[in-house]
Amino acid sequence: MHSGLRVLRRPHSSLLSPPHLCLTVTAIVSVSTMLAVTYRAKLFLNSAPSRLISTRGRLGISGAPLAKRWNSLASLREETSGDLEGGRKARVFSTATADQKERKLVSMEELVALCKHRGFVFPSSELYNGYSGFWDYGPLGVELRKNIKDRWWQQFVTSREDIVGLDTSIIASPDIWQASGHVDGFSDPMVDCKSSKLRYRADQLFYSPVLSSDGIELGYVSVLESGTMESEAKKKAKTLAKKWAKENEKEKPDILPLTLKALDEAPVDVIEKVPSPATGNPGDLTPPRDFNLMFQTQVGALADESATAYLRPETAQGIFVNYATVQRSSRMKVPFGIAQIGKAFRNEITPRNFVFRSREFEQMEIEYFIPADDTWPEFHQKWLDDAWSWLVSIGLDENLMHYDKHESHKLAHYARACTDVAFTFPFGTQELLGVAARGDYDLRQHEKSSGKNMEYRDDSQKISYVPHVIEPSIGVDRLMLAILVSAYDQDEVGGEKRTVMRFHPSVAPIKAAVLPLVKNKPELLEKARSVYKRLNRRYNIEWDQGGAIGRRYRRMDEAGTPFCITVDFDTLEDNTVTVRERDSTEQVRMAIEDLPKFLEDKIEGYDD
Repeated sequence: MHSGLRVLRRPHSSLLSPPHLCLTVTAIVSVSTMLAVTYRAKLFLNSAPSRLISTRGRLGISGAPLAKRWNSLASLREETSGDLEGGRKARVFSTATADQKERKLVSMEELVALCKHRGFVFPSSELYNGYSGFWDYGPLGVELRKNIKDRWWQQFVTSREDIVGLDTSIIASPDIWQASGHVDGFSDPMVDCKSSKLRYRADQLFYSPVLSSDGIELGYVSVLESGTMESEAKKKAKTLAKKWAKENEKEKPDILPLTLKALDEAPVDVIEKVPSPATGNPGDLTPPRDFNLMFQTQVGALADESATAYLRPETAQGIFVNYATVQRSSRMKVPFGIAQIGKAFRNEITPRNFVFRSREFEQMEIEYFIPADDTWPEFHQKWLDDAWSWLVSIGLDENLMHYDKHESHKLAHYARACTDVAFTFPFGTQELLGVAARGDYDLRQHEKSSGKNMEYRDDSQKISYVPHVIEPSIGVDRLMLAILVSAYDQDEVGGEKRTVMRFHPSVAPIKAAVLPLVKNKPELLEKARSVYKRLNRRYNIEWDQGGAIGRRYRRMDEAGTPFCITVDFDTLEDNTVTVRERDSTEQVRMAIEDLPKFLEDKIEGYDD
């Protein structure tokens, strides 16, 4: 299909202001072909140099798979820095650009404020002053989470022949949790502050002795785990040294570098010297003790011990106990996987860092069953590679990602290996996704406890064995937070600060907005509504007719909407609209009939 295409070098708001010099490029080419062109001529707008730019995800890059256009590891450097919409200096982000590597991370305060203001995340029970460790997801948050889950399911289940889905119950027989070891061993080390009555996870509370340069012990400092805990500890150590000098009527001593260790590794006699984070007083902390993280409930009319059940702390065990049934019913052959997305619950001692660590969360897990031989390292590495690539493909900033291989002495007793994909959040670098080689531990435990055979029969080799398992697992809430951190950016448009969420189109909560230029012309509104209804059949499309067009653009930028479609008076004449791209603010003129295919290409990554 061929149609006329014009590239506009000014926003729609300029249509209502005195005329300015603008560039119109008209080409009788298909929309997809025109968007593949990177125009490099020297152009002039408002007597200032202005050139088109080449960067991932812009209208000027096409002709390659979407993942390559948006996430290419090659350096897509800024070809120009000319004025775009309203005189904005272009900022180009790619996983290989120095600009992105050096940009400052959003603070948690800014991100939390945006999430509440725009309807991504709200504190649960806020009407009653909140409820610690629980969160509600607003209109944009619901859409973002749904898109994340849909992309994961499409990538790892729908598009693969060796993985099937499952949805198991949140409450199951307590025998499952007894067999898996959760009843007796699913715990975190907890310490109490005897004065303030506050509780802390001992493995997230760090301490260090403060030693003078001549080896004198001045005391101890303690800090909670965070991205700034080293600087906090140094500040406390300096204060402690000053206090020691005053009490001993000596000059303030130089202090040796601190060595922070988790409190759960400290001997009891040292714990007595460590000050509580709440009071600052040594001797207020109790020795660590195990705290079981499972939520208990009662099932049935009798509230006795036999009615005790648990909200599941993970989704994996539901897969393990259904493994044989799923394998037989779906006629799967090893290697194969079972995937599940579902809620899990853990009574965290100290839920914190927004939605990163909460008491109710959602997991996306796969148990991939493999032969019981020495080939597991190959499967483990393949899943790591696939997981990394997928995270980058949905818009995570690769410069904030790295692998974190668990040391052998820190592995769970049943694990052969475990490697995390860690992500640098504003509060520090933490686990985002884990890929564990679990061996046959889980299936063996359930086989032993239930008395049911868990062996897989390989008819081709005429052998039977209990499969081993590779487990890729990620939390929806943590991944959503990582996407928000990766997407958040600020720049200037027309001298005004702009907050923009640079979501990948595939996960963006709103795919496009339809904006009638004015709201007092019935024929214009009718045309715009017809465009909206046509596109809304497939995608979440926003309708916005209130306020100046520039203000509506800003609202959509803040929500992370990749495309704004403006219906103006020219639309009534030639059935074309203006499509404005979020990141570059570039605008193109496009036929209405080309919009569905255009959005499909950009969102789904189809080029045919």
